[in-house]
Amino acid sequence: MTMIETVVPPVTDRGDNGSRAWRKMKANKSALFGLFIILFFTLLAIAAPILPIPDPLATSWSAIRKAPSAAHWLGTDDIGRDILSRMIFGARASLMAGVFSVAIAVGIGVPFGLVAGYFGGWVDIVISRITEAFLAMPFLITAIALAAFLGPSLVNAMIAIGLSAMPIFVRLTRGQVLSVKTEDYVEGARSVGLGHLDIMLRYILPNVMPPIIVQATLTIATAIIAEASLSFLGLGQQPPAPSWGSMLNIAKNFLSQAPWMAMWPGAAIFLVVIGFNLLGDGLRDALDPREA
Repeated sequence: MTMIETVVPPVTDRGDNGSRAWRKMKANKSALFGLFIILFFTLLAIAAPILPIPDPLATSWSAIRKAPSAAHWLGTDDIGRDILSRMIFGARASLMAGVFSVAIAVGIGVPFGLVAGYFGGWVDIVISRITEAFLAMPFLITAIALAAFLGPSLVNAMIAIGLSAMPIFVRLTRGQVLSVKTEDYVEGARSVGLGHLDIMLRYILPNVMPPIIVQATLTIATAIIAEASLSFLGLGQQPPAPSWGSMLNIAKNFLSQAPWMAMWPGAAIFLVVIGFNLLGDGLRDALDPREA
């Protein structure tokens, strides 16, 4: 038992590592700006049911395509629905799609990449060839094909996006594991008789998580764009439920008469994607052990 206890990976001092990463994050103004954007839209989405805003599904034939005013701060759409309320409730669909899609991709991709990198041999060959076959197809085309196969709905869109993004995490995790599994502390754990599962979960996985976290943050931005694209094509959130992508789909028919219908959801998608990209870049710098 004494020998096993001495085999400790170099990530046990997570408190110091976390403090150092947070200090670097606080010094990165662009990353903090991205975090502020994400928190702003997240809080709006969470508080949507209790905010004093109109029903996002309520129509008014006397307020069709009204410009922004005191009654409707962001205007109304083609059947008189309040755009501000639909924007806020639409944030729930877009953010949920981004987070859950990436959760699916990470939950499936990381274990496969961990197994492929650790065991190597024919296991690695099979997983790597399947991953390369997925990566040979454009991400959005794969998501559209899977969403069309599964059927139009927000849940199916999240599954399609998650499966399409999964190969990215398989390849990333495999590459990180290949570089970590030859470290002395892993060889030491193996030499004292620890099982493969213990070594992978206790000694390898914690040391390959930082780049996975960074990639997951950046992929959320991609997933939000993909969800908007699928909703725009009618394969994501279904009417009358609000979604930024479906709002753009409706707005494309009224660009000259009511440009505000497209302006606000487009700006929201732009801001959220910028926010996740800025945060991802900041996390990359903060979690890089080579940076002082």
